[in-house]
Amino acid sequence: MHPDRATAAGDERVAVLCDLDGVVWLSHHPIAGSVGAIADLRDAGHRVLFVTNNSFSLVEEQEAALAAIGIPAVGEVLTSARAAATLVQPGERVHVCGGPGVAQALEQRGAVVVTDGACDAVVVGFHRSFDYEGLRRAASAVLAGARLIGTNDDATYPTPAGPIPGGGSLLAAVATASSSVPEIAGKPYAAMASLVRLVLGHSGTDRPLPAVMVGDRPDTDGRFARALECPFALVWSGVTAANAIVEPQPDLVAADLAGIGRQLLGRAPGSLAVH
Repeated sequence: MHPDRATAAGDERVAVLCDLDGVVWLSHHPIAGSVGAIADLRDAGHRVLFVTNNSFSLVEEQEAALAAIGIPAVGEVLTSARAAATLVQPGERVHVCGGPGVAQALEQRGAVVVTDGACDAVVVGFHRSFDYEGLRRAASAVLAGARLIGTNDDATYPTPAGPIPGGGSLLAAVATASSSVPEIAGKPYAAMASLVRLVLGHSGTDRPLPAVMVGDRPDTDGRFARALECPFALVWSGVTAANAIVEPQPDLVAADLAGIGRQLLGRAPGSLAVH
């Protein structure tokens, strides 16, 4: 991509796509400076969307959790559960091996949510009640012909006490048990990219998106930025260690969202190139 096709700051308004876990907060505990950075970006005219692979929580719960730390977010949270729901058709029977956020997104799509028996698809997402019986039911449905869909393939999930197994680890178990290859909905895959473009009014085009993706996972957030052809801003407040050598190479790097915000607000239009 030519450097002059991606900008962030000055009087050019862009969408700042923020991951949540590891960028805005850790287990709903705000990372220092993140709340102020979001307010400053919005005050400067940039739209801030929260693009998260967290599929467990209801959207309203995530909006309320953001409001509780001082970040208005109604209508601005895009989840991997919602992206996964775009991969099924209204009326299809879908076995949920995930949290309430997955069931909510599927029901809003018009799918019929089931927990056992014949179905058209199985959707797997992070949940803490995953056990052998849940694995058996999900794998059996796939072996019987259901499509396997993962909300995301993140192997871990960041918490203040360190990483814990993520939705991708649960998905790997079901895929192994059913000898199948899942279709994955969340970042960095096509379903989430299409959802972001739709919400920003850029659906039906593969042109570079006037946005910046801020995340803590190069293999997820960085690859997602490249899929959208927009700059990638890497923070060290989540799962990636400071000064780690990563791929894809970020276009901006900082300890946290506050540092990224200062860089974005201090740049002239046309100055941010995509590597």
